[in-house]
Amino acid sequence: MKRKAGRARPAPGMAGLRHPTQMIATAFAAAVLIGSVLLSLPVATESGTRADYVDALFTSTSAVCVTGLITVDTPAYWSTFGEVVILVLIQAGGLGIMTLATLFAVLVSRRLGLRARLLAQAETKSLTLRDLRRVVRNIVMFSLGTEAVVAALLTTAFVAGHDQPPGRALYDGVFHAVSAFNNAGFSLNSDSLMRYVGDPWVSLTICVAVVVGGLGFPVIFELLRSWRSPRTWSVLTRLTLGLTGALLVAGTVVITLAEYTNPGTLGPLSSPQKWLAGFFASVNARTAGFNSIDVAAQGPESLLATDILMFIGGGSAGTAGGIKVTTFGVLAFVIWAEMRGEPGVTVGRRRIPDTNQRQALALVLMSVGVVVCATFVLLGVSDYGLDRLLFEAVSAFATVGLSTGITADLPRAGQCVLIALMFIGRIGPLTLASALALRNRTRRYELPEERTIVG
Repeated sequence: MKRKAGRARPAPGMAGLRHPTQMIATAFAAAVLIGSVLLSLPVATESGTRADYVDALFTSTSAVCVTGLITVDTPAYWSTFGEVVILVLIQAGGLGIMTLATLFAVLVSRRLGLRARLLAQAETKSLTLRDLRRVVRNIVMFSLGTEAVVAALLTTAFVAGHDQPPGRALYDGVFHAVSAFNNAGFSLNSDSLMRYVGDPWVSLTICVAVVVGGLGFPVIFELLRSWRSPRTWSVLTRLTLGLTGALLVAGTVVITLAEYTNPGTLGPLSSPQKWLAGFFASVNARTAGFNSIDVAAQGPESLLATDILMFIGGGSAGTAGGIKVTTFGVLAFVIWAEMRGEPGVTVGRRRIPDTNQRQALALVLMSVGVVVCATFVLLGVSDYGLDRLLFEAVSAFATVGLSTGITADLPRAGQCVLIALMFIGRIGPLTLASALALRNRTRRYELPEERTIVG
């Protein structure tokens, strides 16, 4: 009997991976597992003994998901081999596993199939498939170029301002440049960047790298093309730049004023250094994870402000995490339109589609649900208070890496919760949900409409 014509059957081994986002989730998971195996090798530790696998898995997840949370002291525990593995995982996670795979396909075969282009589109958030190979090449070239410039500036600062040997300064400069641009927050110093709290050269260089990496590649490329014509900017660019600037200013003011007289944080610093440290804290709360002041000594006001900044995060399609400023901006304009009684939501002279509004609402509600559930579990398995555990959960989910110093002291169950949060936060709640779905469902009919009471 002849087989009826229909859709082509998936290739062996691919039957369970029908959606591009499933491939992305699988690729990130594979990278995490490979990294954990490498970090489990005796050569990866300073002591020459095998690392506990949970520590290796936690560090690998934190690196691939560009988070920065750690259960062991990076410079003291990991050897040079282990640090290089962490650096490679950060770079791979920041660029995106699918972006790297697409680049390799272009370089090797000079051809790119539709399936591979769809995979790369899903990872890079490209709005069209046109010239995707050029887009991926530009992403990699821009990333490596920016990291090289930042590394050169940091190396010079370490040599000229802190008397480091040139070789060590170069190593530190490259590591921190990659970590900063990819918003990872890993440092080769046990105190992160607290030793540079009053150094504007180091602090501002790190801040610029964090902000550029967190803007998102579509915004960066649009600015490079039409920076002289703001009126032609897309809604994405306007929302990202406007809200990024507003959040940086608000975060700087709130954190600086809240910690101004705190003897454990900004109190001993001069006035200019206080504002520099406050700005640094505001920038790095947007998912970078470096700290130049003691987070554990911060007051509840600045911790809450940091929670909010971490949860919002940075720009779409960049190296930052969180729900993204565009999501926050869309919901803000939805509220504004509802308060004014407008029939639609507009940003500038553009209308935001209903689908975007639903996506933003779903993303925020799912994110809140994940953070709340994780915090509830952490409360059950540890003895720390709500403020610290909520801070830890938001930091992990938003792939920030800031901590009040309790990560290593959490029980293994709590650390496994953070591993799950980092993974979910990196690939995105909606991406994870769509990866679990085999296909989109369509309804060929409409039900009668009935209004309900809201509020």
